[in-house]
Amino acid sequence: MRAADNSIDRSCRHLPLIRRLSVAPMLDWTDRYCRYFHRLLTRRTLLYTEMVTTGALLHNDPARFLDFFAPEHPLALQLGGSHPENLAACSRLAEEWGYDEVNLNLGCPSDRVQSGMFGACLMARPDQVAECISAMTESCTLPITAKHRIGIDELDSYDLLTAFVEKLANAGCKTFIVHARKAWLQGLSPRENRDVPPLHYDRVYRLKQDFPHLEIILNGGVKSLDEALGHLEQVDGVMIGREAYQNPWMLAEVDRRIYGDDRQPASRHQVIEQLLPLVEQECSKAVPLKRITRHILGLFHGQPGAKKWRRYLSENAHLPGAGPETLETALGLVPRIDD
Repeated sequence: MRAADNSIDRSCRHLPLIRRLSVAPMLDWTDRYCRYFHRLLTRRTLLYTEMVTTGALLHNDPARFLDFFAPEHPLALQLGGSHPENLAACSRLAEEWGYDEVNLNLGCPSDRVQSGMFGACLMARPDQVAECISAMTESCTLPITAKHRIGIDELDSYDLLTAFVEKLANAGCKTFIVHARKAWLQGLSPRENRDVPPLHYDRVYRLKQDFPHLEIILNGGVKSLDEALGHLEQVDGVMIGREAYQNPWMLAEVDRRIYGDDRQPASRHQVIEQLLPLVEQECSKAVPLKRITRHILGLFHGQPGAKKWRRYLSENAHLPGAGPETLETALGLVPRIDD
C-alpha cells in the first residue's frame, strides 16, 4: 500500500474559505483521524479541531496538538482561552502550522472550562472578549471567528446578543458561529446543555437580518442536509455536530447538495479502502487501531451488515496486533451494494 501523506501543506492555508457547511469541533471526537476520515467523504466541508486550550498549547509540545494530515484542508483550529496575549501567541502558531482559520470557543459550558475562565462564561464579559479578538486579529493574517451561544443564564435577551456581536465585530471578528441555544452555567451538565435549552433559530436568522455585512453560521440540532438547506435560505452557513459524527455518510452528499459539485462520491467500501493506507502507516508507528476505527463505526448506519461491522471492530480493534487486516475483515462482513 502507498503511504498516506502526513506532511503539512502550507500552500493551502490562505485559500478562500466557504463556510456553507462545517463539522463542529467536538471534544474527544474530532481528532486528526476523525477529520481525515471525514475528508474522504467530503472535499469541501470545513473541518474543525477539538478545542485546544492556550495553556495546553503554550506549555507543551505544540506538534502534539497542532499536527494534522495535509488532506484535511480546509481546516480550522479552535482555541479556548481568555488572555489576549496567549490567544495571540496561539493564533500565530496556527498560522505557522498552516491552518485556514482560528476560532475562539465562547460556547462550552462545562465546569472545568468555567473554572479556567473561558468558554460560554465569557459571554458575560464582552469587553474582555473584544480584547481577545483584537489581539488575535492583529497577531496573524488568518480569519478569526467566534463560536458562541445565543445567551447564558439570565443574560439571554436578543438585545444583549446583538450588543455582544456588535462589540466583537468592531474588534475585528467578521464570522459568528451561533449555537441557537442558551447555556445554563449552573444546574445543567454539558450534555444537557446540548439538548435541554430550547432552540431559537429565529434569533440566529434575525442576527443575519440585522448584521447583513457579517457572516452568520447557524449551529445546534441540525440532523439532515434537508434541514441545512432550509437554514441556508436565512443564514450564510450551517455547522453540524453529533449527527455528522454518528451518521457520517451524510457528509458524502455535502459537496453535491450544498456546494454544487457534481463529482460522484465514493461508495462506503471505497472510502474504507482509501483509509487503509493511513491505517497501515499509523499502525506501523504503534498507533492503536482503535484510535482510528472508533470514528468510523457509524459509516454503514442503516445498511445491511452494519451491526456485524460495528461489533467486529468493537471486539477486535483494541486487541494487540490489530491492524489493516482487522479493518479489511470487518469490511468483508458488509455486502458491497453501493458501488
